Amino acid sequence: MSTNSGTASQPTSPPLSRVERADNGRSLRLITTVMAVTCGFAVANVYYAQPLLGLIAHDFSVSRGAVALVVTLTQLGYAVGMVVLLPLGDMVENRRLAACTLVATAAALTAAALAPSFTLFLVLSVLVGLASVVTQLVVPIAAHLAPPGRGGRMVGRVMLGLLLGIMLARTLSSLVADAWGWRSIFLVSAAIMLVLSLLVWRVLPRRVPHDAPSYPRLMASIGRLIVAEPALRRRAICQGLLFGAFSAFWTTVAFELTDQFGMGQVGIAMFALVGAAGAIAAPIAGWLGDHGRGRIGSGAALTLAVLGLLIAAFFSSNLIALAAAAVMLDFAVQSHQVLSQHEIYALRPDARSRLNTVFMATVFTCGAACSAIAGTLHDRLGWPGVCLFAGALPLVGLGVWVAHAASVRRTARGDASVRSDG
Repeated sequence: MSTNSGTASQPTSPPLSRVERADNGRSLRLITTVMAVTCGFAVANVYYAQPLLGLIAHDFSVSRGAVALVVTLTQLGYAVGMVVLLPLGDMVENRRLAACTLVATAAALTAAALAPSFTLFLVLSVLVGLASVVTQLVVPIAAHLAPPGRGGRMVGRVMLGLLLGIMLARTLSSLVADAWGWRSIFLVSAAIMLVLSLLVWRVLPRRVPHDAPSYPRLMASIGRLIVAEPALRRRAICQGLLFGAFSAFWTTVAFELTDQFGMGQVGIAMFALVGAAGAIAAPIAGWLGDHGRGRIGSGAALTLAVLGLLIAAFFSSNLIALAAAAVMLDFAVQSHQVLSQHEIYALRPDARSRLNTVFMATVFTCGAACSAIAGTLHDRLGWPGVCLFAGALPLVGLGVWVAHAASVRRTARGDASVRSDG
């Protein structure tokens, strides 16, 4: 019951009263800000290594193709974390789960920073990715707290923090590595995770899922969701293809910037900062979702990604064109993700964490596979080969979108025909 309903004096439990206050003004803004910051810094852990692959390869004396496994395994760990940990968001008190997972992330990051061998660093990269799934534990909380009719915008604001984390992670890690070495970013992030765990515990409202099933039943229900929700399958596949293209691009672009333009870590950091302009897509996409423009926005995002990757493939000798391609790709990926999550969260409000499990596990499994493929392609076919491979992925997604749009139009014509006959 909202505090502006005129019945605020009615007795309520402490957790509910905090949520009620969050529905108005300052409390909701503070909670949204904390969630956005947490999402941004937590998801950045998955991306810190991307611009540092050359330094890591040199330190451990491994090839570029081999060092790309760092990105692949971190993303695979993230995907595993979403399958194993994310469903707990529909079962365990959310604030405590998020705070404890942040502490575990700090421990994994500290161990990775001290890893003496490449093999051990790869193992710890999996654990870093797995623990960083706290990001996806926080996003559904935003959907639960959002006032009616504002779900897309509130998720969009939290996603803006997440997307800025993705975009700025490369800039931050490059600058920190340039100053103190590549291992230092993991120690810095570990300290940030500990601070965020305290902040989450103090600020986020307590939320206990109602009538939660047992963990085995919870896991079994994920398969039923996949079968029962075609929109979930379609959104997961299309976003997975887009994210695969995104991962292929950003896993190898640092090599291209070094080889083609002679950039060091600071130059790579500045390039990544330009790419971060794509994060403005989140609030725009949230608005589109709330106003029923999700389908056309999704088609535009897929088209933009294809065009961006074609520019990257054929105009890579021009740094401005390459930067524009990065912005286009990032804008496309982020806007499509917000629109996708806005749609799937509306399917079953009682199962948002499990829906997000299917969606994000698919996305990061595709990303991990494409990162590995991109490393091999770059060794054998160079940058154009990577970009053409990446460009083919959203093109397939666009085909899925066209098929769905045609199906919606056929259904609408059929309904109109039935009404006219009646």
